[in-house]
Amino acid sequence: MNSIKELLEKKAANVLSIYFTAGFPQLNDTVPIIQELSKSSADFIEVGLPYSDPLADGTTVQNSSQQALQNGINLDVVFDQLIEIKETNSTPLVLMGYLNQLIKYGEEKFCQRVVDCGIDTVIIPDLPMVEYENHYQALFAKYGISNVFLITPLTSEERIRKIDAYSKSFIYMVASSSITGAKGEISQDQIDYFERIKSMNLQSKLIIGFGISNHTTFSKACKYANGAIIGSAFIKFLEKNGVQAIPGFIKEIKQ
Repeated sequence: MNSIKELLEKKAANVLSIYFTAGFPQLNDTVPIIQELSKSSADFIEVGLPYSDPLADGTTVQNSSQQALQNGINLDVVFDQLIEIKETNSTPLVLMGYLNQLIKYGEEKFCQRVVDCGIDTVIIPDLPMVEYENHYQALFAKYGISNVFLITPLTSEERIRKIDAYSKSFIYMVASSSITGAKGEISQDQIDYFERIKSMNLQSKLIIGFGISNHTTFSKACKYANGAIIGSAFIKFLEKNGVQAIPGFIKEIKQ
């Protein structure tokens, strides 16, 4: 069974996922960050693959990606880091990257290295549905990899139903029709959107991301979904306070 699906069947509420950019703040911080997040009881961890043109990401994640690239990160280094931690890490990992990275690296090679790292779930936000249906669905199935689809307030019900049918781990529910970034609070329009999706009674678990930044927004998001992902706020915290301060960040979110 897919590791994230298994997690969400065991824990269906208040699931906390943390996103960070591999190779940031320092090149070799990837493993220590995963270790600290795991010890601090993050439920699953989303590892961002640094990319020069991250279309779905806001300034904070973009800057962390640029810094990681300047640090010397690349896909081979990321995979080597993740293999290093494979035997000791018990927290499910998800890889988030872009389609061009996968194509440039080599599709089969990419999938094999993902599996070698003990990972079975990826998020490719710019993967067109038609490309998934015509090619990547079969490719990912060959390697036992689940692709996570994103929905936004503008996603049609027809597309949401199709995504629900294809999803094997969870649906990434983008909190607003914008790029990533901590927004401070959740608006009534967002609540209306959350309630609309919840009322659809989808078969897939829902995880909310984009704009979730603290205990208040995390708790509110969890009223309408199975959990939430915190990214930009964590990256800002990490840059300011360092890896050793991670337990305090998680404690504040989960208080």
